[in-house]
Amino acid sequence: MKKNIKVQWWMLLIVVLIPACDHHNWNSPYPLKDAGKNILYNTFTERPKHLDPVQSYSSNEIQFTAQIYEPPLQYHYLKRPYTLIPLSADKMPTIQYIDNQGNKLPDTVHTAEIAYTVYDISIKPGILFQPHPAFVRNARNELLYHNLTNQDLTDIYKLSDFSKTATRELVADDFVFQIKRLAHPRLHSPIYELMADYVVGLREYAAILKTATEGQSEHGAYLDLSNFALEGVQTVDNYTYRIKIKGKYPQFLYWLAMPFFAPVPWEAEQFYSQKGLIERNITLDWYPVGTGPYMLTENNPNLIMMLEKNPNFHGEFYPSEGMADDEQNGLLVDAGKLLPFTDKIIFTREKESIPRWNKFLQGYYDVSGIGSDSFDQAIQLVGQGEAAVTEAMVAQGIRLETAIAASTYYMGFNMLDPVVGGISDQERESARKLRQAISIAVDYEEYVSIFANGRGIPAQGPISPGIAGHRDGKEGINAIVYDWINDRPERKSIETAKALLAEAGYPNGVNKKTGMPLILYFDVTARSSEDKSGLDWMRKQFHKLNIQLVIRSTDYNRFQDKIRKGNAQIFEWGWNADYPDPENFLFLLYGPQRKVGLNGENAANYDNGEYNRLFEQMKNMDNGPERQQIIDRMVAILRYDAPWLWGYHPKDYGLYHTWHRNIKPNKISYNNFKYFRVNPELREQKRQEWNQPVLWPIGWFLIICILGFIPAIKAFRRRERDLGIKVRSSST
Repeated sequence: MKKNIKVQWWMLLIVVLIPACDHHNWNSPYPLKDAGKNILYNTFTERPKHLDPVQSYSSNEIQFTAQIYEPPLQYHYLKRPYTLIPLSADKMPTIQYIDNQGNKLPDTVHTAEIAYTVYDISIKPGILFQPHPAFVRNARNELLYHNLTNQDLTDIYKLSDFSKTATRELVADDFVFQIKRLAHPRLHSPIYELMADYVVGLREYAAILKTATEGQSEHGAYLDLSNFALEGVQTVDNYTYRIKIKGKYPQFLYWLAMPFFAPVPWEAEQFYSQKGLIERNITLDWYPVGTGPYMLTENNPNLIMMLEKNPNFHGEFYPSEGMADDEQNGLLVDAGKLLPFTDKIIFTREKESIPRWNKFLQGYYDVSGIGSDSFDQAIQLVGQGEAAVTEAMVAQGIRLETAIAASTYYMGFNMLDPVVGGISDQERESARKLRQAISIAVDYEEYVSIFANGRGIPAQGPISPGIAGHRDGKEGINAIVYDWINDRPERKSIETAKALLAEAGYPNGVNKKTGMPLILYFDVTARSSEDKSGLDWMRKQFHKLNIQLVIRSTDYNRFQDKIRKGNAQIFEWGWNADYPDPENFLFLLYGPQRKVGLNGENAANYDNGEYNRLFEQMKNMDNGPERQQIIDRMVAILRYDAPWLWGYHPKDYGLYHTWHRNIKPNKISYNNFKYFRVNPELREQKRQEWNQPVLWPIGWFLIICILGFIPAIKAFRRRERDLGIKVRSSST
């Protein structure tokens, strides 16, 4: 028996210690088979709602769609200011101006004389779509999976369950088809209203499609857009299409670099319109179909999103030129090499910043932002307040990349709400002064200092720094909120805010008509426990005016629904510029872009007649003094009406491991993952160094267990011996 006990203990020790001989880290969140592979590891926090390029318009979605879809144009990865270059197009579009009589006009013609602008876009031949079951045909050249029965779908639960895939060449019709989809009545494209003002016939086309869908009994029934012509978009030949827009709109070229104008094959839409697939959530919104360098192979938005290299990708090359310091910074080492550099991109959902940060330090994520809790651990200020990584980060080979974001974070007021927006003239005047008072009371200088660790600039209006139309210094301050004192803006006193609040009809935060305290409702996306302090801070800002702020938290998808339906009173949101032009910020407050009823991007539902007229005048102009004068007046109107509490413009900080190269951050271009390179061998080596198992506690635990069992073993043996004696005595 003693021998058996020893054997059992040695077996237990071997079982526990054998994994120490395995080179795979015990704490690795990834399978052993992926060790050392050419994979880029990233994270996401909010699950994407739309991956259909006609609907997707959020930053948490475009990080996926931009890798999958290829619009005609893209931004040069290295050049600044941002420069458009061809992507799926073989050259930049040719542009022709036309007058009302159909005559061609010279490029130097005055904007007022231009009735139409015509863009001819030629695409590269030989581009193929990613492998997909929608393209599979049988021996009779019929699409194989486009008439599926319930029996056919018995074993189909996700797209990869289809046994066959195929492809076909990209043609001009695919771009035309996608532009037509902007007007599809069941897709509710967020840019439809804006594009309907420009693309000739798009609004009329939407009315035709609406009539056509009214006769369809099934919600998901396929609407064949090829049966309906769109006047402003035509196919010239297999590789050329033409877009005709009203007037002159210089920013239209920027839109041609966005997924909204990326090609979508009609076969995919017809395939996904089958009722059985919709019931299984196999839709274009869930499984995109593109020509880009990557394709989505796993969509589990509560856990993981996986992009893998598209085997049909036509190929693209890393840029061979950039800015003056790009070569010095190692950004031209891969010049002229074939893209993409990584075989797979794995996005893991991390809701909490602390585990995300710890996994980054362990080498399990290749890049990380910097939360407030980890800022001091990661960043130190040197010289004239310049940020640099701490010595601990340097020891791990972690480097910092920064960029001023073409973004704004703001608190919006729903102008349809009777309290903060107002309906009658008297209500609107009261609500305006209430908004102005809140704008003074909420101290965003303090917010940036505490919660963003100084990584931002308190906003004076909607346009971010670095964008034409933005004003710096004294001429750029918001005089409703700030005074210019000692060559710097200084926020007005809380007494000024309280006086405005009293004029609004709420002296000391009490409704003078009802005698009831003023209660306002703040809608935010679902927050983690670490963000509670930020919300508590916001309550205190309102409490300065004796206003009670009630937090209403929800997940992002429900939050979007509330904003779309106008059910929020006050909300927080942000905007990353789609393109580097002031129009892309100012349209967020353009009346015809209202969220409620029009499904635009004006989430505050702000609608000011003078502002709208000035916007329509400004939007088609080239940058210059005349345009700047109009922008100044527009911004002054916004400051006075205060539909937003302007918040701040962030400065992006990103930390990258030494094995992660070719990083040049920007918030305008999103299709940048194809340029990134990782060194998986170095990463695996560092992971081994940083995640060595500590085995001595296990050894001590085993020794303590063994010592603890010795008295029990002795007692057991003594009992057995005594029992043996009794048995022998009984037998005698």
